[in-house]
Amino acid sequence: MNIAIITGASSGIGKEFALQLDAGLYTIDEFWLIARRKDRLEELACDLDHMAKTIPLDLTQEADMEHLRALLRKERPAVRMLINCSGYGIMGQFSEIDSREQIGMIDLNCRALTEITHACLPYMKKNSRIIQLASSAAFLPQPGFAVYAASKSYVLSFSRALSEELRSRKIYVTAVCPGPVQTEFFDRAEKYAATLAIKKYTMVTPQSVVRAALTASARKCPLSTYSPLIKAFRLLAKVIPHTLILKAMRLVK
Repeated sequence: MNIAIITGASSGIGKEFALQLDAGLYTIDEFWLIARRKDRLEELACDLDHMAKTIPLDLTQEADMEHLRALLRKERPAVRMLINCSGYGIMGQFSEIDSREQIGMIDLNCRALTEITHACLPYMKKNSRIIQLASSAAFLPQPGFAVYAASKSYVLSFSRALSEELRSRKIYVTAVCPGPVQTEFFDRAEKYAATLAIKKYTMVTPQSVVRAALTASARKCPLSTYSPLIKAFRLLAKVIPHTLILKAMRLVK
């Protein structure tokens, strides 16, 4: 049985991946939809033409992660696509944010993504795909968003290295690095502080980000960035010393 596993499938970009793949992917027998909110997963499953297994899990809990590993061992599917979208961010000064929330970011954005990828690899065959949701925040340290940006730098670095390691197996890894996206992300992210107004003017739709990511994955590209602005930001972060960019960021606050 060929399956696609999507984490963070209950909303936003994860949900959009499920919808777009459902409309255009014919080599998958079943979607495995993973998120904490069971009701949202069941609603999504009803909207899909493909068979869908809803798996309500909290990926920061080892018992839930073990449940997924046990399910893989039991069913031994061919994981043709793994799409890791689970994650969250919280804005604000590091010293002012509850430490448990910040450790939670690292736990979900980094550890859980790493564990799920490791668990799925034994079930992946030639021409399988892994899509990891990073962020344009991965390109540069971000004061006021310090832990989130660092966690997404991990996702980007891990994905680029994994892409090289798996090349001989013809398993292709794409890191997706969007800028601000019109999702529920900011409902939680702005608990302690608001994002810069300029970022809100650059928001794009999840449909556009997912479409670009799937195109990049189909082309075996290790990186997907959407919009000319984010492509320019990536280039800027590569050629200009970060100390100068951070100084300029202080001046515009």
